[in-house]
Amino acid sequence: MSASYDVIVLGSGPGGYVAAIRCAQLGLKTAIVERENLGGICLNWGCIPTKALLRSAEIKHYMDHAASYGLKVAGTIEADLDAVVKRSRGVAAQLNRGVTGLMKKNKITVHMGEGTLTGPTSLTVKGEKGEEKLTAKHVIVATGARARDLPFAPADGKRIWTYRTAMTPPEMPKKLLVIGSGAIGIEFASFYNDMGAEVTVVEMLDRIVPVEDKDVSTFLEKALTKQGMTIMTGAGVEDLKANATGVKAKIKDKAGEVSEQDFNHCIVAIGIVPNTENIGLEKLADMDRGFIQIDPYGRTKSKGLWAIGDCTPGPWLAHKASHEGVTAAEAIAKELGNKDMHPHPLDRNNIPGCTYCHPQIASVGMTEAKAKEAGYAVKVGNFPFIGNGKAIALGEAEGFIKTVFDAKTGELLGAHMIGAEVTELIQGYVVGKQLETTEAELMQAVFPHPTLSEMMHESVLSAYGRALHI
Repeated sequence: MSASYDVIVLGSGPGGYVAAIRCAQLGLKTAIVERENLGGICLNWGCIPTKALLRSAEIKHYMDHAASYGLKVAGTIEADLDAVVKRSRGVAAQLNRGVTGLMKKNKITVHMGEGTLTGPTSLTVKGEKGEEKLTAKHVIVATGARARDLPFAPADGKRIWTYRTAMTPPEMPKKLLVIGSGAIGIEFASFYNDMGAEVTVVEMLDRIVPVEDKDVSTFLEKALTKQGMTIMTGAGVEDLKANATGVKAKIKDKAGEVSEQDFNHCIVAIGIVPNTENIGLEKLADMDRGFIQIDPYGRTKSKGLWAIGDCTPGPWLAHKASHEGVTAAEAIAKELGNKDMHPHPLDRNNIPGCTYCHPQIASVGMTEAKAKEAGYAVKVGNFPFIGNGKAIALGEAEGFIKTVFDAKTGELLGAHMIGAEVTELIQGYVVGKQLETTEAELMQAVFPHPTLSEMMHESVLSAYGRALHI
């Protein structure tokens, strides 16, 4: 069986399915190839279901602290892990059905099976229907990535977990080791800590969430330690062995001392590996450590072959993949003769990052240190949650918002937040950066009261010595 299209998208994660929808909207005959579940890792095993888990943990946290809000809870609050996981899987299933519906609505043909490129614009798909041969004018590779294993202790799904097992755990850990303190590691550490596990986080670098501003890292470490976690920075796991009852880990601390510790389970969160091997890319695209090299619109070195998302250079974020998908679709439409298309290349400085631990983290643009390294003279504003009436009323008075400006031009270079609901606040600064705003526009904007967003205004004012409420 064979079929021909204007565009074929290989992979249906948040990059792939969004690219397919945008291609279809532009009148292109579009197909998508998926080997597992529509929606990819993000929807089925990543962004969305983890937020469902974290929401359950958040509710438990508030119930555990009900007295702080003048409420009495009868009896002990107990977490039903099976029910929590079931809810999370239900959320993922609902959204999977939603993506399936979007494919039908946009008349996108779905080919379920393992796709392999046979050329820049052709591939074979091996699935339940046997082998299909597909051709297109353009192909977009959106195959994503998977969790990286420890070389000396690969995940076994029983005692040593990646994020996939951590989302559907066979049992509740009593004592949990988390290796790696990026977004995935810290989110799971936060979830299991709130659910009652004794959590230890080991990070090889000198601070946790190392891509964030140093002030955010410092604040988060203090907050998580206060919550009962053990945080080990500048440390490494030198050996990890699983047995029937748990794992034994040899951990070298920052002083060089090695100790052997016992845990029930371990989550490995040390990065990702792109899903680019054995799909026919060897002669079609330039690669760097497995990641497909692309131009700002998603083009590879082969005419007609494009790539987006986690199989390309980072940051490896769902919203970055979706944005790249739209950009590539519009660039393809332009090449196919659509004169109304004016695609814009992705500005990586304007990609926000969000981490849904407790407290939340959100950021966009340069950290203070990176701005100084880049040669900027900076003005830095900082406003604490304790100075905000809404934060105090919510019982969420821990955190701060930090802004970094170019002292010469007033350009907003970066914004960094930690505290309640900051993942919902960051977009204000993202829009500001996209519009190339300066401190003047942000100062003159009227922020509603009482809201957490007022802290964004105060942080800007603080950078120029004009903060009103601290």
